[in-house]
Amino acid sequence: MFYLIGLGLCDEKDITIKGLEAIKGCSRVYLEAYTSILMIEQSKLEEFYGKTLIVADRDTVETDSDAILDGADQVDVALLIVGDPFGATTHADILLRARARGIPTEVIHNASIMNAVGACGLQLYNFGQAVSLVFFTENWKPDSFYDRVAENRRLGMHTLLLLDIKVKEQSEENLARGRKIYEPPRYMSIPLAISQLCEVEATRKEGILDPESTLAISMSRVGGGSQQRIVAGTLSQLGKQDPEVYGPPLHSLIIVGKRLHPLEVEYANSFAIDETWKRVAKDVYGVSDE
Repeated sequence: MFYLIGLGLCDEKDITIKGLEAIKGCSRVYLEAYTSILMIEQSKLEEFYGKTLIVADRDTVETDSDAILDGADQVDVALLIVGDPFGATTHADILLRARARGIPTEVIHNASIMNAVGACGLQLYNFGQAVSLVFFTENWKPDSFYDRVAENRRLGMHTLLLLDIKVKEQSEENLARGRKIYEPPRYMSIPLAISQLCEVEATRKEGILDPESTLAISMSRVGGGSQQRIVAGTLSQLGKQDPEVYGPPLHSLIIVGKRLHPLEVEYANSFAIDETWKRVAKDVYGVSDE
């Protein structure tokens, strides 16, 4: 059997009972280590699960998945995913590969940012399509995300922006020279994300992400108890905050849509920087919590 097992959002204890039982019965257990991160060390996972974990990086999962699947028709093998297994298309692909080889498969789900985002007070059924925001470079500044945000906003829907992480990435020079030298891990911050959003808005000039009149909510270390940070305000306000306000990564950002309910305004107001949140909700979005 080949298992895809979600680990949840925070630490070793977020695993489900079903997931833990499956792990304990596996001959090999891989830990996917590039689409997201947990908030604890690998050694704590190994101690709690009672298993040695084999780290599976991008190359292993995307181009050498056969090594993971080998023997899974004879013994139980698991690939552990931070959050939920279907949080990335890569994991659906490896399931298809397993099934093509006649290997039985099972998916064990868990919490992910896609449902835990409701902790900010916005209702899940008011979210449109989620989009990813990648690190810009000097010569590469993709703005296709802007069109997805625009589509959501025309429908009044909120948009969850998943901010980029770079783990085991090569520089352009090392990649061109075929050198297996990797850059230090990088995680996109809220201020950098907003800077990129504003840069695209300044170019596109469609008013979709106007810094002064667009409400947004930042979320950091969701599900992490005392480490969790939620901050609400305009894009302009969030962009001006000290990065320490948001705490360590991972970070996500929500662009608030016009289909905003008074209860959402009231709930998220507890995370607001100041009264600007209520004022813009009333004057621009036409919604009051009163």
